[in-house]
Amino acid sequence: MQNLYEPALHFHNVDYSVDDINILKKITGSFPKGKITTLVGPSGAGKTTMLKLCNGLISPTAGDIFIDDVSVLDYDPIELRRHVGIALQSAPMIKGTVFQNLALPMELRGQQLTEQEAIRILDDVGLDKHFLQQKTNDLSGGQRQKVSIARTLINRSNILLLDEITSALDRASLREIEELIVKINRQFGVTIIWITHNLEQALAIGDYTWVLKDGHVVETGDSDLLTSSTNEFVKRFVQGEIE
Repeated sequence: MQNLYEPALHFHNVDYSVDDINILKKITGSFPKGKITTLVGPSGAGKTTMLKLCNGLISPTAGDIFIDDVSVLDYDPIELRRHVGIALQSAPMIKGTVFQNLALPMELRGQQLTEQEAIRILDDVGLDKHFLQQKTNDLSGGQRQKVSIARTLINRSNILLLDEITSALDRASLREIEELIVKINRQFGVTIIWITHNLEQALAIGDYTWVLKDGHVVETGDSDLLTSSTNEFVKRFVQGEIE
C-alpha cells in the first residue's frame, strides 16, 4: 500500500525507549492523507505510544516522523497539536460547561470562540445548541465523546488521532460515534488514525490497517487484510487466540 497514496504522516526507522525498554522498534510506514487507518494489535504492542509520538506528546528515541514532509521536531508544539488533534477514551474535560470546553483551544491561542461558531461545531457532531450551557459532568459517555471530537474540530485539525474512543460506549452510542468519524473524514477530508480493539470496527470503518506486535509493525494494507492475511500472527490474532 505504501506507494498508492499521498502520505499525511510518515514514520522512518522510529524507536522509542523508556528506561532501556524498547517500546517501539524501527517503525517505518505512512498513513494515507484523507483516509481512515486503524491500528490494531495485542495490549502492549505500542499503539498508544505511536499516537503520542504523532502529536509531540513524546519524542522518538531515534528515527524521524514527518507531517507533510516536515519533521514533527520542527513544529511549534502548540501549532503541532492544533494540526494533529487527539481524542481519548476518557474524553477529559475541564470543569464547567460544554461551551467553556469548546472555547479552550482558541483561548490557548489568545482568541475567542463565538456562540454561533460553537453552535455550528456542535451541529457538525450531531448535538443541539442547548448543550452549550450544559455541565460536562452531566453528559453521557457518547455525548462526552462528541464534545471531545467537536473540540478538535475547533482547531480545524488536518489529522485526528483516536485512542479507543468507543470501547466504553453502549452499542447505540458506538454506532453514532462511528458514523460521526466517517462523516468528519468524508466531509472535511480529515486524516484519521484510530486505535481500536474492535476488529469488526476496524474492518468496517478502516480504509487501511496496521497490525502491531511487541513494538513492531507486523503487516499493513487495506483493512480486508484482517480477513485475508497469510501472516500466521495476524490470523491467530484475528481468530482471538492472541489478546
